[in-house]
Amino acid sequence: MLFGAALILGGAQAHAQFLSDPPPVPPASIPQVHTPSGPAISLAPPSGPATVPGLPPSVTQTPAVTSTLAPSTAQAAATQGGLALTARFGKDLPVVNGGLIWRVYSDKLGPNGATQLIREDRAAAPVIPLAPGTYVVHVSLGLVGDVRTVTVKQDTDRETFDLPAGGLRVEGRVGSSKIPPNQIVFSVYKGSQFDVGSSERAPIAQNVSAGDVLLVPDGTYYLVSNYGDANSIVRSDIRVQASKLTDVVVTHRAAVITLKLVSDKGGEALANTAWSVITPAGDVVKESIGAFPRVVLAEGEYRAIAKNDGKVFERPFKVTNGVDGEVEVLSR
Repeated sequence: MLFGAALILGGAQAHAQFLSDPPPVPPASIPQVHTPSGPAISLAPPSGPATVPGLPPSVTQTPAVTSTLAPSTAQAAATQGGLALTARFGKDLPVVNGGLIWRVYSDKLGPNGATQLIREDRAAAPVIPLAPGTYVVHVSLGLVGDVRTVTVKQDTDRETFDLPAGGLRVEGRVGSSKIPPNQIVFSVYKGSQFDVGSSERAPIAQNVSAGDVLLVPDGTYYLVSNYGDANSIVRSDIRVQASKLTDVVVTHRAAVITLKLVSDKGGEALANTAWSVITPAGDVVKESIGAFPRVVLAEGEYRAIAKNDGKVFERPFKVTNGVDGEVEVLSR
């Protein structure tokens, strides 16, 4: 079950986990289909960065960091032009106020045949001094990126890049209870789960923690939510819009079950017990070893099989949504 709502994304700053240095997936690879699953609320006013109540502390303005990687830039100071760079979420949409990584490359390969990185900058709107010539500029915001060839002359050349990025933040619930972030992870795939070949796609992001903000190109995606490591798995289609932060709540129907092999009802759990949880059809859902393992199971009917000291014991049990409990198996 899925509930979605679009909130303000203050300049669409990304969590550091999704702003790694390697160039991101280009936006053209994400289909732009379907409609959002909730009302879209407009961004903060475009005049400067905004703070957004409720956003995690990690979603902050990225400090400006510049680094010169090619000495030729300084040597050409007397004849430098300038490159003024800005990015926006799209035509008639606000500018991006942070979270950007700008890279300027030479348009010619270096002596070793590799592309030569001349300058890197993480300011929102840098003005980069460059000797006149032709360069390749790459900009990334989370998993959204764009690249362009530019020509610098004696004066300042101004370039604006469109980055149709939207934010995605997910959490999980069982009933009205929030699932602890360390018990649930999400994987994000492009397109819809109902598209042909969707089961063969690789995720664009995996092991995403609840509450993290992931910046992706606008379009349709599907989430795979894993609560625990057994069979509580939910798949949900969602729609992300440029310049919007979409909050998604994925609802699982499951419970946490503790297994115990005991000599008498209410007795101490026996150590060194091997466990198997199976469905009525005989499919193995979870295997573990221990005195009282805990397992998250989707609601339904199961059998617990315990092996201890060369003997096998079992018991049927039922999992009710949101009702955590113990399942005792008697060793007789």
